[in-house]
Amino acid sequence: MKTKERLQIPPVGMQQQAASERIHNQNEVPLGFTPEEARLEALRCLQCKNVPCIAGCPVGIDIPSFIGFIAEGNFQGAILKIKEKNVLPAVCGRVCPQEEQCQLPCTVGKILKTTEKSVSIGTLERFAADWERNSGSVSKPKIASKTGKRVAIVGGGPAGLTVAGDLIKLGHEVTVFEALHKAGGVLVYGIPEFRLPKKIVKNEVENLQSLGVEFKYNYVIGKIESIDELFQEYDSIFIGTGAGLPRFMGIEGENLLGVYSANEYLTRANLMRAFDFPNADTPILNVSRVATIGGGNVAMDSARTALRLGAEHSLIIYRRSEVEMPARNEEIEHAKDEGVEFHLLVNPIRIIGNEEGWVTGMEVIKMELGEPDASGRRRPVPIPGSEFIVDVDAVIVAIGNSPNPLVAKVTPELKVNRWGGIIVDEETGETSIKGVYAGGDIVLGAATVILAMGEGRRAAKAMHEYMMNEKTD
Repeated sequence: MKTKERLQIPPVGMQQQAASERIHNQNEVPLGFTPEEARLEALRCLQCKNVPCIAGCPVGIDIPSFIGFIAEGNFQGAILKIKEKNVLPAVCGRVCPQEEQCQLPCTVGKILKTTEKSVSIGTLERFAADWERNSGSVSKPKIASKTGKRVAIVGGGPAGLTVAGDLIKLGHEVTVFEALHKAGGVLVYGIPEFRLPKKIVKNEVENLQSLGVEFKYNYVIGKIESIDELFQEYDSIFIGTGAGLPRFMGIEGENLLGVYSANEYLTRANLMRAFDFPNADTPILNVSRVATIGGGNVAMDSARTALRLGAEHSLIIYRRSEVEMPARNEEIEHAKDEGVEFHLLVNPIRIIGNEEGWVTGMEVIKMELGEPDASGRRRPVPIPGSEFIVDVDAVIVAIGNSPNPLVAKVTPELKVNRWGGIIVDEETGETSIKGVYAGGDIVLGAATVILAMGEGRRAAKAMHEYMMNEKTD
């Protein structure tokens, strides 16, 4: 097919649940492509020789090749090509910000002068992964001969799972130590079922187990064992403990009953299935008016979860305008469709409670935008005398997270920055301790799944080289 013909094919839209239905269930909102839709969308790819999309992918997937396989109807070839670089394709196809990464430099989008018409790379990746899972013909990659080297991975989130997948294929013995009772990190505790079904994560973890990766659950490194103790059994260690320490605003009333960090709220709902209480053991506050402070993806997840838990009104309180919101456009639009109320250019001053200590409202102040700050976004400036009260029954604070401090706290020789993030070599991911590597949110701060995976891929390569070149006594 000629380029002109490919450019005349309109983008294939993905079907999704109606907003009026989905706010009453936990089912996934987008429904994915059918095989016919996937092949049609794949035909839009121009198969560029300069492959700008690959440069935009943090893990370097050969995007034109896997899309070419889909266009031909060779779906198994497509998933095998993706898995050469990505051990979590079903996850990345759903939650990664492709519009800011691989789809941003897409030549089709540039020719048509809008990234909205770029090839839907993420949805095609999701299709290939879902096809493999639904077909039951999961393909295993080649595993190198056993090296005799043992690797300990602290944290079973996206970075840790990537390291596990890469190093098991290279012939090393890999053990993942996970503090929770399920692997996946933010994929299981932070991202709602309606955005990332947990069966998807479970399937990806089982794929790694089938390759020989061992998982030890409810195992808190820094409490049960130290990094030094791990080194008595393992040749190299990767730390991927994430950024799970919630931040608060430090305003009056944050200790009132009914105030949640987004971490707690989403963990209760997602990992511990509070949406199914009392069939599940974990309760969660079910009230009429819930306010979520923040404008990122976590804030959108929290506000949308509140609706599904029975809130009649779910509010976003954000101190900037919608233009400055860090959340993906898709998540913002889904939230609007579902009825989330956006209160923009306002900032909380204090949370108000009753005599019993329960939240009854929140005082906010109107803001206006000044000059850009260090983030590049215009700085919000309070407008004196503009304070007013918003009636709410619960508050979710979703303004960001800090790195998990536990491992660093009990490992004094591990160097960290002033925010608590582990300092690593930018090229290898090696920490201040020889043979110990780190990556993901514990290094980057709260970032995206695919960036964490890119960190893991880089560290895995360096760990392999370190272990194979390490001199034995």
